[in-house]
Amino acid sequence: MKIAFIVNVDFALYHFIAPLMREARARGHDVVAFCADGPLLAPLRAEGLRIQAVPLVRRLSPLAHARALSALIAQLRAEHPDLVHAHMPISGFLGRLAARIAGVPRIAYTCHGFLFNQPGPVWRRALSLVMEFTAGRMTHIFLTVSEQEASDARRLHIARHPIAIGNGRNPAVFRPDPQARARIRATLGVPDSRPVIIAVSRLVRHKGYPELAAAMRDIDAELWVVGTRLPHDRGADMEALLRAAGLGDRLRLLGYRADVADLLAAADIFTLPSHFEGLPMSIIEAMLTGLPVVATNIRGPREQITDNITGLLVPPADASALAAALTRLVSDAPLRATLGHAARDHALTRYTEADVLSRTLAALGA
Repeated sequence: MKIAFIVNVDFALYHFIAPLMREARARGHDVVAFCADGPLLAPLRAEGLRIQAVPLVRRLSPLAHARALSALIAQLRAEHPDLVHAHMPISGFLGRLAARIAGVPRIAYTCHGFLFNQPGPVWRRALSLVMEFTAGRMTHIFLTVSEQEASDARRLHIARHPIAIGNGRNPAVFRPDPQARARIRATLGVPDSRPVIIAVSRLVRHKGYPELAAAMRDIDAELWVVGTRLPHDRGADMEALLRAAGLGDRLRLLGYRADVADLLAAADIFTLPSHFEGLPMSIIEAMLTGLPVVATNIRGPREQITDNITGLLVPPADASALAAALTRLVSDAPLRATLGHAARDHALTRYTEADVLSRTLAALGA
């Protein structure tokens, strides 16, 4: 079978879709991906994955989307795939529409989070709902990363038979690693006894950085922030906000890193105080590493975290509650260990990459 994957940007392709491409290729399928150009495509091409650049953008721009749609139609007509598997809201809509126009026999979509569930203007949420409903009419296989999104798709008649496929990471990569912990801490000059809170995400407001900066002011721990902004990310500069929070040398802005697994192993607590999510990979990575997670009680994280068993859940946009939860874990090492062990056990049963890839390819008929 020839499968064409469509996703918006190189970051998403590299971190989320490439494992599925590798597994499909290993099973003998012909795979190609269509994605906006970017530096993270180079290592994927170096390993032999075929990727065609198309001018997809993440912002609302009718003219840019028209160009991307035209390019996708031309590429799909040239490639003649048996199946298109589209991802992310805008590229997912354009990819499915292009596949329909190009006459692709089977069209699949994975929802990584509905835009209409995100805070924003009513018109944007309404437009998102119309787009999802319209694209759902041309989708043969409708997958979601979370149970809640599958329920929404069913309830709103976006898809008749949505399948919550989940997300997963490799537990051989994301795991407790005392050697990595010692090496990273030695490199950064952090003693083993010093509590470290780590956040791994894009540096955008909706990841909860204003609340995290406020929460950290009176917590006796370091904060490691791993991540950067994507070219089309909008809004205030979260790096500047964090630097202005008065954390001094307790704040380490580590930027984009390829050694996230080692950094997680070197930390003590993971936090993701987002305002909205799909089913965060970063939480799965932290759980597999054996870290207790402090996350917001929103779609996605509340499906992953059982409060007071595998982590702590706090209300979104509540710096005081976030500070209380983080302080509780910073001051109680036995509780951190108990929650972390439970988190890893839970992640091993539900969020391993091999299982998710097998479920996904089975749903795709591949």
